[in-house]
Order: sequence, then structure tokens, then C-alpha cells
Amino acid sequence: MRVAVLSDVHGVLPALEAVLGEADVRGADLLVLTGDVAAGPMPVETIDLLVSLGDRALWVGGNADRELVEAARGQGSEFAISRWAGERLRDDQVGVLAALPARQELDLGRLGRTLFVHGTPRSDDEVVLVDSSLERWRQVLDGEPADTVVLGNTHMPFARLADRRLIVNPGSVGMPYGTDGAHWALLDSVSGAVTLRRTPLDAAEVAARLVAESGFDGIEEWVAEYVREVYSDAVALTAFARREGR
Repeated sequence: MRVAVLSDVHGVLPALEAVLGEADVRGADLLVLTGDVAAGPMPVETIDLLVSLGDRALWVGGNADRELVEAARGQGSEFAISRWAGERLRDDQVGVLAALPARQELDLGRLGRTLFVHGTPRSDDEVVLVDSSLERWRQVLDGEPADTVVLGNTHMPFARLADRRLIVNPGSVGMPYGTDGAHWALLDSVSGAVTLRRTPLDAAEVAARLVAESGFDGIEEWVAEYVREVYSDAVALTAFARREGR
């Protein structure tokens, strides 16, 4: 089995379309979506496209998906774009997000028992990083029997071992930190290979389309921050490390 993992699309439909057009994604046996699919500038269209994948897609809920449901139900959000996106979702789309599981598991041959989550096995908004200590990883994975853990949330791709356990973060399709483009991963159960992939994007074209089609009042500022520019991994790691208490 070959599994394409897409995480943190954040409603950036042009980036999602580009990744879904990749030959290795089209040819994958399964697509796993590890959360935060729609909190962004084109939420309705993004969910519709992902739902159209049918049984080829296995979904996991993320913290931003949960927050969109809350926004859609009138509970608000600290993020303006999430409030706006939640208010625009149809009832059926809210139902899709509300029903998302916190985890999915697959037996992936040489990769073993493989767990897919958004943040960590114990929380959809917990942050764990490529440079987190082994003690931190032991705390996060305590009691988790999986051989391989695939997670998202921090928008930075990496693959590392943590006391013999393989940890994979595919990075973000729609809001990458570190390098531009749409990031995803390919898992091969036969070879046990994990490949971090990057689909190049024309930032100016993506920005122009989002400005033209989104309808979000703050779209110009949003694309300036997240599309025309990309936060460096150094900046992101420094910010996230504070959430770990470092």
C-alpha cells in the first residue's frame, strides 16, 4: 500500500489542487488527511473537494477543524479568518468536521502499526517538534503502542526516530513554514520508505486567485503573510519551543 499524507491545508484550495494533481498522489492507494483542512480563505470549496475523494480519503480532525465547528455554532474564534470561515460552512460540512475522529490507525507492512493524529496522540493542539528532547517524546508517546506516528499541526516537515519509533510530519499543504510550496508525504508499506515531498507553487498566482475568489475581508493581509512570504523554520521553531516550556 502507498499512502499519501496531506496535512494543514487550511482552506488554500489552489495548493490542495496542485498536490492532488501529483502523479504519486493520484496513484496512491489511500490519502490520509491529518487535520486542519478548512480554516482558511476557501473553506467551502476545500471541504467539497476533499469529500469528493470518497473512500480514498481517511480523515483525522485537527484543532482548527474543531474551532471551525465552534465558530459555525456561534462560539466564535480568536482568529478572524476562522470566524469568517466557520460562518460560511454549510450544515453538512459542519457535520463532516464535527464527526472527525482524533486518530486513525493502519497496518502498513514494514512501517508497522501506524498511527495518524493531528497534534499528538493525546491532544489535537499539542506541539512536539523535530528538536524536542527524547524525554519530551517519551511523555507525548507514553502508552502509545504504534511503531510509526504521523502527525501535523506545526506546518514543518520532518522524519526522525524517537527511541526506535519513527515520527513523521508531512508539513503543511497550505501554510508551510520553512520553505515554500505545498508539502506532503508518501508512505510505502512494502519498502518501509517515507518520502517527504514538496509541490512547487507560483506564490503570485496562488495569491491572485485567493484574492479574487475568497471573499474574506482581510484576504490581502492574509496572503501577504502566508502565501507571498513564508515564515522560516527558525522563527517557527523558536515560537513553538516556548509552548514546550523551553
